[in-house]
Amino acid sequence: MLILNTGGTFNKRYDPIKGELFVPKDNRAVEQIIESLAISIPVQGILYKDSLEMDNHDRALLSQTIAQSDENVIIVIHGTDTMDLSAAYVASLGLDKRIVFTGAMVPFFIDRIEATANLSMAIGYAAGAASGVHIVMQGVMGQYDQVKKNKMAGKFEYV
Repeated sequence: MLILNTGGTFNKRYDPIKGELFVPKDNRAVEQIIESLAISIPVQGILYKDSLEMDNHDRALLSQTIAQSDENVIIVIHGTDTMDLSAAYVASLGLDKRIVFTGAMVPFFIDRIEATANLSMAIGYAAGAASGVHIVMQGVMGQYDQVKKNKMAGKFEYV
């Protein structure tokens, strides 16, 4: 199993000088959660962007990283606003791997509960999931085209 960290709200931290949230170019949030688990999972950081800033070039890089990985079970930490677009892009490759997208709508360093719960659920889900691309968010789990963010309601749901 491998965790790919692309950034997103999950990782954001507050910059008191600028007075704004930013996506850091590190894996501290993910690593702190992994340290609390009974298992060890390697973490690889790529992109470090808010998902609203991601484009198809970034999705191609993510897809290439997944395709070239020796791991068959990959969890992708991703921003929630375009998670479905990246999941569909990766799914179009038809890889024989278990790929699970997750993220958080509240930064880990502001409230650790959602990010920790989502990543923990994604790890458990990935262990037993069929090959394909999946989304696990807020207790909603399924294939990428069956789980979507309802931006009006501010939550994920089955479609």
